[in-house]
Amino acid sequence: MEHEIDIVADEASEDLYERKAFKVDKGQVPLRIDKFAKMHLEGATRNKVQNGIEAGFLTVNGKKVKSNYKVRPGDEIVFLSYINPEHTELKPENIPLDIVYEDDALMVINKPKNMVVHPGVGNFTGTLLNGVAYYLLQQNPHLDEDTLPRFGLVHRIDKNTTGLIVLAKTGEAAAALAKQFFNHTVSRKYMALVWGNVEQDEGTIVGHIARHKQYRKMFDVYPEGEIGKHAITHYKVLERFNYVTLVECILETGRTHQIRVHMKHIGHTLFNDFEYGGDRILKGTIYTRYKQFVDNCFEICPRCALHAKTLGFIHPTTGKEIFFESELPADMKGAIEKWRNYLGNKNSA
Repeated sequence: MEHEIDIVADEASEDLYERKAFKVDKGQVPLRIDKFAKMHLEGATRNKVQNGIEAGFLTVNGKKVKSNYKVRPGDEIVFLSYINPEHTELKPENIPLDIVYEDDALMVINKPKNMVVHPGVGNFTGTLLNGVAYYLLQQNPHLDEDTLPRFGLVHRIDKNTTGLIVLAKTGEAAAALAKQFFNHTVSRKYMALVWGNVEQDEGTIVGHIARHKQYRKMFDVYPEGEIGKHAITHYKVLERFNYVTLVECILETGRTHQIRVHMKHIGHTLFNDFEYGGDRILKGTIYTRYKQFVDNCFEICPRCALHAKTLGFIHPTTGKEIFFESELPADMKGAIEKWRNYLGNKNSA
């Protein structure tokens, strides 16, 4: 049997879905799809497989089928398997949420800084999903903690990255959205303040991304074919401030820390990105007055200056394209304005 395995991921996220594809052998006897899938998916239970089939996570020749479908030689089977086990225990917490859009299928939330998306080691409470769980329980009294959906998360953004994130409220919506992220058809634009004067007005960064060989919390760019996953970031200069540049980044792929790693790779580390060295002066003078100015900017925006500004995708129920946009948060606005004034004062001096 021919098979391949791929991963669905998103900027600033660990991998969330594993894509397993099979082509049924010529000699395969007719067999129910749920039994066939259970045999070929490691650790899968029949209940998990049947739920996945019902939600649309499993397709045969590109189409949704029922559990009693019998596989035939030559069938191409694709199964999206949720591989993040960390938030099986989810305690509802009354956490304010900035809900940009909501219907029966999904929610779009504007995530603030300093908020982890889901519970995990070191972050069991205070996460976005803790707040979503509480909100859903308040909106749906017939639910309880044991019946809350577990399939809603289809992508993530970093703790200190602000901006738009979509969560599914049904299995069908989760499957449809996960496929769009996997096929790179989701439209996403980020705004970032980076160190240095980016010379080209626009450009494309291509480089495989994998975990850093020395520092496991970081990622790095590696030559094609060595290690890592193929990644493409398009960027466009929005405004220059001599020592830093405001850029728009469009993700063609979505890998862990992609924008942060790719911009550092071309010599433009994100402003105040402490993990990648952006929390110190990388461009500019050595004078005390300038150092004090930069420190003030760090205080105004005490985090990596990255914001998920736009998000567009095909609605899983209506089939229509929907688009959302989020304003820059106050801390990034403040730092950008301070740099703008600094440049203006410098030029007029």
